[in-house]
Amino acid sequence: MSRITHGWGLSPTEAASLQRQLREKISLAPFDGPIRYIGGADLSYNKGSDEFYAGIVVLDYESMETVAHSTVIRRSPFPYVPGLLSFREIPSLMEAWERLPFQPDVIAFDGHGIAHPRRMGIAAHFGLLADKPTIGCAKKRLTGKYEEPPRRRGAWTPILDGEETLGFALCTKDGIKPVFVSPGHRMGLEQSREVMLHCARGYKIPEPTRQAHLLANLLRQGEVEAGAWSR
Repeated sequence: MSRITHGWGLSPTEAASLQRQLREKISLAPFDGPIRYIGGADLSYNKGSDEFYAGIVVLDYESMETVAHSTVIRRSPFPYVPGLLSFREIPSLMEAWERLPFQPDVIAFDGHGIAHPRRMGIAAHFGLLADKPTIGCAKKRLTGKYEEPPRRRGAWTPILDGEETLGFALCTKDGIKPVFVSPGHRMGLEQSREVMLHCARGYKIPEPTRQAHLLANLLRQGEVEAGAWSR
């Protein structure tokens, strides 16, 4: 499969149009594995600032131990527009991705995959650009309807748009509200849920995006420097 490329100097209207075009390129064929390493990606920023602190971690899939990471500080010229956040955030994350000492087999994002009004959340968009299997794992629903699953680890309900299943409301820990999981690219629908549940190790947020969130915050707070590391 050829890698998708596009420019970033787009207006919001042009960006939304591009999302509609890109959605036709998404593949939901299951990743045929095995998964040895899984990545997590997140950003941190100060409210009202266009300076992003991006972090990507690479974890051993079985132990969930961090084996590599990269961090980047970069400004984004794209405005804050709901539904178009990938245009604001991906350039920083892509730079961090390219700095990684080695790339994971799958990467999860603090955001959505196809559970997006135009089926082009950050995980789907990044997956197309990197030509990598991706999963979105968000804290809030963006589109579609769902019934609250039982607050029991492993319980889930589908996120539906009419008859179309976009992802799942997944309970990752007993007694807490669900996260919202959807495949991005080169990842099966059911598989995305199974992978994120595997990565949930005692916290609401699965380890890949939880560790990426912690890393991005440390970068913003000046407790780690921008760069790359591997064990």
